[in-house]
Amino acid sequence: MRAMILDAPGRPLREAEIDRPEPGPGQVLLRVRACAVCRTDLHVIDGDLPGPKLPLVPGHEIVGTVIEAGPEAGPTVGREATPAADQEAVRWSTGQRVGVPWLGWTCGLCADCRGGRENLCDRARFTGYQIDGGYAQYAVAEARYCFALPEAYEDRHAAPLLCAGLIGFRALRAAGAGERVGLYGFGSAAHIVAQVARHQGRRVFAFTRPGDDAGRRFAMDLGAAWAGGSDEAPPEPLDAAILFAPVGALVPAALRAVRKGGTVVCAGIHMSDLPSFPYALLWGERVVRSVANLTRRDGEEFLRLAPRVPVRTEVEVYPLARANEALQALRDGRVRGAAVLAPSGET
Repeated sequence: MRAMILDAPGRPLREAEIDRPEPGPGQVLLRVRACAVCRTDLHVIDGDLPGPKLPLVPGHEIVGTVIEAGPEAGPTVGREATPAADQEAVRWSTGQRVGVPWLGWTCGLCADCRGGRENLCDRARFTGYQIDGGYAQYAVAEARYCFALPEAYEDRHAAPLLCAGLIGFRALRAAGAGERVGLYGFGSAAHIVAQVARHQGRRVFAFTRPGDDAGRRFAMDLGAAWAGGSDEAPPEPLDAAILFAPVGALVPAALRAVRKGGTVVCAGIHMSDLPSFPYALLWGERVVRSVANLTRRDGEEFLRLAPRVPVRTEVEVYPLARANEALQALRDGRVRGAAVLAPSGET
């Protein structure tokens, strides 16, 4: 099969012909129909995240068709005995379309897994990081970590839901129920979260790179109440702010923007170092917190919600061989919405 390979952090991906993977016990083999390009992919490829599997096929927002199931992954397999909500049988049949997220495997036995916090499992393994991902024509995934996808979405539009959507949804919940929500970094995740927030009756305040007029127009087109540069103050205090941009200096900026009792959520897996800031910015029961990974319950809830909003993803499609171009466009902030790879030439 054709795949894009990371041989070492800091190097461009290499296009190669490699053996098609075989599914093991509890796994499914997928023909990849679309794979969105995520900022986390950049963190893996650029070396911000330590110890990736090498060589590695990146990509963790995978839409694929089941073409083969390994032992215990067919129509009668049951999930491991973890929480009660995890007892439903996994039933993937040949030809069925599924989605594969960042969270690729957890132990199912630790206190976090049993307590509904599998996103914090110390033994967790992640798609496109410790597990080969979707920058390829085929991929293998654990059957119990795949999601059924809403039929309303074409492949290219479904792919960004699987990380940008899921992490954004978890971050929005962590932000609390406040009406005025600031989004710092208006890319793939923010353009989805903005739609969910408006559906919930909230007002969205979008912060883009200074001078990014196109980004501000994009936010306003999606119904933002205000859009400005990340170096600007919003026109009124915010109840919460979510940081999708991996820039530590935005944390004190967001603290200045939220009211007393407000929450600042850091939604990325990596962020540059936070600068020192006066305690007065935190005082007043303001909260700074992070969001880590996702749970399968997050995915199931969000994928039920998305077509009801309805969330509409804006995408730019690239053939698999141009993955490096898609990554550079994301690195440069030139993607409107999400970039999506089409490994099999389908969109």
